[in-house]
This record gives sequence, C-alpha cells and structure tokens, in this order.
Amino acid sequence: MNNEFRRRDFIGRLTLSILSSVVISSRGFANSVRENFSKNEKKTNPILSNKAMGFQWETADPFLFCVHHEDKFPKGNAEMGPAPEKLKGRHIGEDFIIKDGWRMYHGQKVPGFPGHPHRGFETITVVREGIVDHADSLGAAGRYGNGDVQWMTAGKGVQHSEMFPLINLNKENPMELFQIWLNLPKKNKMVDPHFKMLWSKTIPKYKEKDAKGNEIEVEIMAGKFNHIVAPAPPPDSWANDIKNEVAIWNIKLNRNAEFKLPKASAGINRTIYFYLGEKINIEGNIISKYHSVSVLPDYELLLKNGNHESRLLVLQGKPIDEPVIQYGPFVMNTKEEINQAFEDYHKTQFGGWPWPRPDQIHKRNEGRFALHANGRREIGS
Repeated sequence: MNNEFRRRDFIGRLTLSILSSVVISSRGFANSVRENFSKNEKKTNPILSNKAMGFQWETADPFLFCVHHEDKFPKGNAEMGPAPEKLKGRHIGEDFIIKDGWRMYHGQKVPGFPGHPHRGFETITVVREGIVDHADSLGAAGRYGNGDVQWMTAGKGVQHSEMFPLINLNKENPMELFQIWLNLPKKNKMVDPHFKMLWSKTIPKYKEKDAKGNEIEVEIMAGKFNHIVAPAPPPDSWANDIKNEVAIWNIKLNRNAEFKLPKASAGINRTIYFYLGEKINIEGNIISKYHSVSVLPDYELLLKNGNHESRLLVLQGKPIDEPVIQYGPFVMNTKEEINQAFEDYHKTQFGGWPWPRPDQIHKRNEGRFALHANGRREIGS
C-alpha cells in the first residue's frame, strides 16, 4: 500500500469518526435558542437547553465540539500497547466502541491517533489522567498528562499524532481527557502553526468553602475567574483577546456544596457539561449526570450539588459569528477553502512527516517535556 493511499484512507476514516461535511450557521446554536425565549422566561429560568451527552459533545460558537475520552487501559507490554491477545475481536484502526473498558481509536499497536492533518482551528487537549505523546510535521514533539493541557493552533496546516502509550508494565494505565476544538476567525485561519503547553503546576485554581464548609474548586485553563487569570493562550487564538471572554473552567463540587457561578456579558455563549456526579440543581432545574446545559450568560447561577462529588466543565466565549464549513480535520469559511485545504495537503502533506512511524511514541522512561519546532525544549512542571 503506497503512502498516498494510506493518507487518503486515513483522512476518510478520520472524517467519519469526527464529522462528515457540515455547514454550521454563523449565528450559532445558543444564539438561536436564546432568541426563542420570551422576556418573561428569561426572567424566571436562565436554562436554555438541557441535553444528554454522548461521546461527542455539542458546543456553541466559538467552540466546534468537545470529546470526553475515558478509558481504563490495561497494563502495557514491551511496545507500550495492550498485549496482542487483548486486541482480538476489535476493529483495529477504527476501534471506537468500548470493549473491556477501553478503545484503541485509530491505533494499531498503541491506542490513539496516528499522524493526521488539521487546518483552520485549534485543538485544546486537557489530560486529567494518563499520558499523551505528541509529534508533528514541524518536527515538534512532547509528552504530557496528569493535569497538563496542550493548546495547538493548527492555522494554515499541520500534521500531528496523539498517542496514548501504556507506560506502566505492572499496573493499569487509566486515561481521561477532553479534546476541545476552538474555531479561528477568518483572519487567523492561515497563521503559522504553533503549540503551547500549560503544565499542571502553572494552571491556577480558585478555592472556596460554602456557608456549611463544603469545598469548591475551579481550575482555570482559559479566561478569568474572579481575580484569577489563566495562563496566556497562543498568540493567534480567539481566546487571546480578553473582550471575547473565552473561558475553560473545570469545577469540582464536594457533596452538598453550594456555589454561585459569576455571570458573563450578554451575548456570550456559555455551556455547562455535568460529566461526573449524580444530580445537581442549577437555579431550581434538576440536571442529571452526563447532561449539558446551555445557559443565559448574564445571570449569576446558583449551583446546588447532591450527595456525590460532582465535576463540571464550563465552555464559554463570544461567538466568532462567521460561516463555518467543516470537513473532518479541516475547518474553513467556504467550500472552496475546504477544497484548497485538501489540495494543499496532498501536495505538501503540511511539511511531511519527519518521524520513523506514524504512531510516534517516546521512550518509556521519558518524562513530561515539550520540544518546539524552533528547537526550544521545556520540561514539564
């Protein structure tokens, strides 16, 4: 099988596993729902929608989507993958159905996503538990996890791989991460690719106790929460302008905790994803676990937790409000730009692939690090 066929085949499978060709209205889902509410309803209920979540979570402009990966990977073998006998009965190369508590995704021997292209948006990979090995067509690489965040601006085009090496030989290798796609405005879609690491120790946390002493913690990966500001995003990101009010917060509520979520500005899209817990009360609305709620942004929201610890991911931002044409790994403003993205990729492979294998992984004993395209090396903190 030649390289050109493999590239086309992989993009096809990647497209089906993410999204087929989609035209997204420039107005955004939350905006249209918001307009359907009467003034009286706005005064009494700030909840715009309440939906069960699947593998891929629906988001509102400026976000494109969010995926929650949670896999109970087994012990690793000498190649940092599952033992060969554990791969029997799986659709290797497109294994997205949970079996024995985990998936291989597009991996053949190591779980994950071998080299694939992106253009026109940003990926934000929030690793709660486990390890991700990164490699890309610019010669950059990295290993991060256990609280780290990688923020990559794909811009005019980059190939990268995201593999989940099972580095533990003598114990299981659980993995939990969110991958969030944040759109780029038209003026920044063809900027040079770039990635930034937000190491776990550099990500600030806001902590408080409610009137009964129950603890609340907010991890601030993007934006500002009260007086605490997240690390700066990449320079060309929509999040880099504070007027856009882009925020990514992970909220932990101890059992029975009560917490007020500060309001944002009118016109901001805000969605709360309730991904761990049992039930939570938001302004009198009972929300079941693994549901998302789109809310009016200019309301201070009272959150009352139930009898179990709860976790919520909050995504918010000012809509870019431009047409979006998405085909798998490419996100542009017109169909002609999508066609150009495919043409450019087949001509240049966005710089080629300077690594010995498409599912590049690093040495088992390698620590957390980031090697940038300019040769600068960071050690995870």
